[in-house]
Amino acid sequence: MALPWASATVVTMFEVRIHGRGGQGVVTAAELLSVAAFREGEHSQAFPTFGSERMGAPVTSFCRIDTLPIRLREPIVEPDALIVQDPTLLHQVDVFAGVRDDAYLLLNTGRTLAELGIADFVERLDPTRVRAVPASELARQHLGRPLPNAALLGAFAGLTRVVALESVAAAIRDRFPGDVGERNVAAATAAYELVDDRAREGSHA
Repeated sequence: MALPWASATVVTMFEVRIHGRGGQGVVTAAELLSVAAFREGEHSQAFPTFGSERMGAPVTSFCRIDTLPIRLREPIVEPDALIVQDPTLLHQVDVFAGVRDDAYLLLNTGRTLAELGIADFVERLDPTRVRAVPASELARQHLGRPLPNAALLGAFAGLTRVVALESVAAAIRDRFPGDVGERNVAAATAAYELVDDRAREGSHA
């Protein structure tokens, strides 16, 4: 698959930063995204920040995708896409550090951006690249537990088109075979469809 952000003459690495808390599958999300990209023939890399990953502690993970081998190992400072798995981090951690005006922003929340107190920041972003998705609620519906990572990856596929939903689903099934995998795929598919519907409506909420 030709990367959607790469031209015939310029290859640009796509970098994703994921913020969440221990126990929410933050590291797994980056790993699954990396596998999804690899399945499409791209080079990919996933790794977490070092430090505590105890339950509830802030955790950051990273994923890079490129058409060429990736030699960088540093944390991602200026992400092309930012995924926030836990909205309580918005006013506790500087999750928006280094986020450019043309970046994608994906938030796990059923609240409005104004209610979250970030409307002013989001105003400088392209509204077609911003989505708030109730990933924890979708996970609760399909998994019985509010683990948002798979749903957010489905939403990421719908928002960015960097990887296909089918590749995300395959990565999930590889990692979680059987009923657990299918339930995660169902959550990812529901989030993808929600983002796709909102894209047709022209909404960024």
